[in-house]
Amino acid sequence: MKKFIQTLKEIWSIDELKGKILLTLGLMAVYRFMAQVTLPGIDPLQLTALGDKTSSGLLGLLSAFTGGAFSRASIMALGIMPYISASIVVQLMGIAVPYLQKLQKDGESGRNKINQITRWLTIGITIVQGGAYLTSLPTLGIPQEAYLLGQGGMFWISSMILLTAGTVFAMWLGERITEKGIGNGISLLIMIGIIARFPGAFMQEFTSKYAAGSGGFMMILLEIIVWLAIIMASILLVTAVRKVAVQYARRTVVGTIDDAQGARQYIPLKLNSAGVMPIIFAQAIMFVPGLIARNSDGFLQTVFNSLSDFNSWGYNILFCLLIIVFSYFYTAITIPTNKMADDLKKSGGFIAGIRPGIETAEKLDSILSKITLPGSIFLALLAVFPAIVVHFGVQQNWAMFYGGTSLIIMVGVAIDTIQQINSYLLNRHYDGLMKTGTKRRATI
Repeated sequence: MKKFIQTLKEIWSIDELKGKILLTLGLMAVYRFMAQVTLPGIDPLQLTALGDKTSSGLLGLLSAFTGGAFSRASIMALGIMPYISASIVVQLMGIAVPYLQKLQKDGESGRNKINQITRWLTIGITIVQGGAYLTSLPTLGIPQEAYLLGQGGMFWISSMILLTAGTVFAMWLGERITEKGIGNGISLLIMIGIIARFPGAFMQEFTSKYAAGSGGFMMILLEIIVWLAIIMASILLVTAVRKVAVQYARRTVVGTIDDAQGARQYIPLKLNSAGVMPIIFAQAIMFVPGLIARNSDGFLQTVFNSLSDFNSWGYNILFCLLIIVFSYFYTAITIPTNKMADDLKKSGGFIAGIRPGIETAEKLDSILSKITLPGSIFLALLAVFPAIVVHFGVQQNWAMFYGGTSLIIMVGVAIDTIQQINSYLLNRHYDGLMKTGTKRRATI
């Protein structure tokens, strides 16, 4: 504890780092303040039903990413999600569109043009999603009397302008944090939104346990202990599996690439290259069975109703399989082994015992597939763990912090931000916040 306090003092003594941290905290505070502002013409006191219907499932995930702004009909209701959708679309189009492929090879100027395309696409997606959001508000529980000025053209035009401006403003805040602050701005805005729901979810669980009868305090204490144990076990398990992947990679000589000077280099293959994207893709697909069930009857309706129940075995087994499949799919499109093999060949590098070109690409693809498997399985288990703890009496909103996208984002963004702070400390000859930060030379 004493060393930790000393590290905080050292952080505060570096003017540049202190300025970046204060700027980051200030911009995140602005984002949270804007998320509390309800769309003009809607009574914020009559949004209880909207909050209840957007507390779980895909809508619950969107609400978590926006820090509850989605459930409050806020001007920031869409948050940063249209920008993320636009980034994914541009990334996928980069595989098939020659113009984008050319921009990817043009260095800094190409990246700037891709960013501009992403921003314009964000506005287009925001307009589509904003229209769908406004249309769905009555079906999500907002009563007619909540529309103080009616639902005429003026309400629609003003709301669309404000929703679009809110998303563009969130995008601007994220880019400013990345450029002038500390950490990845977009990821930090999502993380702060998730954390903002933590106190409310905990108080809901706390109230529920006390209302249930005796032993409420002990049950809450037990749940907190289990929650902390899950976080620690997740970190330890990731570390252990990563070590196994590293050892496997070295045994199969992926980590011993020789360059023209005879030096040995490492290829930065990751255990989970897809991040949380497989969960997001899988959850979008799992929204389909519910839609099919509404238009079916008899046996088919029973089957699809089971697959749309977030706490059923069928739903969670299918969810796990989709996460594993999408982990391989997203890894394949984001890590082009053919391009890696060509780059190695052009730079004079090669894997010992493997011919440059196609055989090198096949070798890299084989190793990447094998180390992706444990990462995808761990991701799938972590994603369905909230559904498991619900069966033990945990409230849905509190259960989401026991795993899934929320926990992965919070832990991942926190680690990335700490590593950036570490780099500043180490450059000033201070000890980092994490001891491993000074020793890590390669990532697999």
